[in-house]
Amino acid sequence: MKYENVKKWIIKAENDLKAAQHELSFPPDEMVTESICFHSQQAVEKFFKAYLIYKNHEFGNTHNLEYLQQLCGRYDKTILKYELGNLTDYAVNIRYPDDFYVPDYDESKKAYNLAKAVKENILIKIGRKNVKEL
Repeated sequence: MKYENVKKWIIKAENDLKAAQHELSFPPDEMVTESICFHSQQAVEKFFKAYLIYKNHEFGNTHNLEYLQQLCGRYDKTILKYELGNLTDYAVNIRYPDDFYVPDYDESKKAYNLAKAVKENILIKIGRKNVKEL
């Protein structure tokens, strides 16, 4: 692949998806839904960053998915279609007890499915059908 850094970001994003998927394999009452949401957020963040690197666009040090989405949207409007909802909050806020919140199964499954959709779109944007083509 032309950009080795793009490949590294995508591999890391894919690993986050695997972690979320693994947690989803448990019965709902045994899942750690915060982990599913966290890893889903991380995957989306890394896929967005991989795309921005692919486009040679600087993005700074941020976990703000809405900001990254807007930057990506400058190159491809289809990236703007994703409703990110609370996904940015899963990067930090959900991981600490200050604002205690535990997402339910449906919320965590929705976060995971969103991350998978972003993955598929970004891979197409960089001219790959799947991670194995990197």
